[in-house]
Amino acid sequence: MINTIEKNIETQPSLNTEEMILNMGPQHPSTHGVLRLELLLEGEIVKKVTPHLGYLHRCFEKHAEVMTYPQVIPYTDRMDYLASMYNEFGYAITVEKLLDIKVPERVEYIRVIMGELQRIASHLVALGTYGADIGAMTPFLFCFRDREKILSLFELTCGARLLYNYIWVGGVSHDLHPDFIRLAKEFIHYFRPKVVELNDLLTNNKIFIERTANVGILPADVAINYGVTGPMLRGSGMKWDLRRNDPYSVYDKFDFNIPVGEGLMGTVGDSWDRYYVRILEMEESLKILEQALAQIPEGDVSSAIPKRVKPPVGEVYGRVENPRGELGYYIISDGSVNPFRVKVRAPSFVNLSVMNELCKGHMVADVVAILGSIDIVLGEVDR
Repeated sequence: MINTIEKNIETQPSLNTEEMILNMGPQHPSTHGVLRLELLLEGEIVKKVTPHLGYLHRCFEKHAEVMTYPQVIPYTDRMDYLASMYNEFGYAITVEKLLDIKVPERVEYIRVIMGELQRIASHLVALGTYGADIGAMTPFLFCFRDREKILSLFELTCGARLLYNYIWVGGVSHDLHPDFIRLAKEFIHYFRPKVVELNDLLTNNKIFIERTANVGILPADVAINYGVTGPMLRGSGMKWDLRRNDPYSVYDKFDFNIPVGEGLMGTVGDSWDRYYVRILEMEESLKILEQALAQIPEGDVSSAIPKRVKPPVGEVYGRVENPRGELGYYIISDGSVNPFRVKVRAPSFVNLSVMNELCKGHMVADVVAILGSIDIVLGEVDR
């Protein structure tokens, strides 16, 4: 019996007694949903991070195969549920590309307005929860207070505050409320000083800087090789934004900048850069909103909505710059009223793939700061 035990021990792979495997999540509050990170540690130092997904699988791509094209729209809302307007925006322009539909100019402006309001609302959640991850609760409360004003504008427009079913193929479900433009302008006037307030409270906070600067550095070449997009790529100093580099809708009519990371402590692409790019993007979204609200033309928002969506046989790829990066839809049509296949290029899923590169060599406490800087939404990661 003793010989058998000794033989079994000899056949086992050698173990390094200094290493430990630690599961962070899926219950951990700072994993921003049901994400499990398997950490290989040597003491407090992270040697490897393996994300484990699938706890929130929504089966979006299979659902789409048994729904008509318009019926898919409410399902897009439920992927990135913090940026539902942009999920619909991307899907709608992709199907319109397949149908070769040109929507009225008023519809394009409304979509841009809703999309940029959604970008601000999404970034407010990202920034507020990031502050909470680091240990600052007041920014979290302030950000959610301001986000409520945007959700009230959405509710005024379509009756919903989170999942909208507002942007349809060929148009939108409702025209703007008569008070919308006035209230949106009031929000812009209200929100600009709040960005300054957030900078005073969190951005320039000494403790926050020490927790995020030079932590989770992502060089631009590594970001590109992993397919990283959005604020994460721009945080690494890469000036790439689909609204400018591959314009869609009416974004080419607006004047705005593309903020990039500049390296507060001398190194570009750290967690602080990724955070601060989102702060600057909110200010740019306010610029776009001001221009769009001033220029929006009159028109019928439903004149181009087809009675029946039945695209010809073919395939198409459409993409938009959602708050987390490039959101792409690849749709194959077999000529019926249902999509044959719908494949989503989800920025949260792609951006999460670089987690191991960012965390190696850092401490366990830094994993929370690095993950928060990626700004994932698990509904989109798992789809």
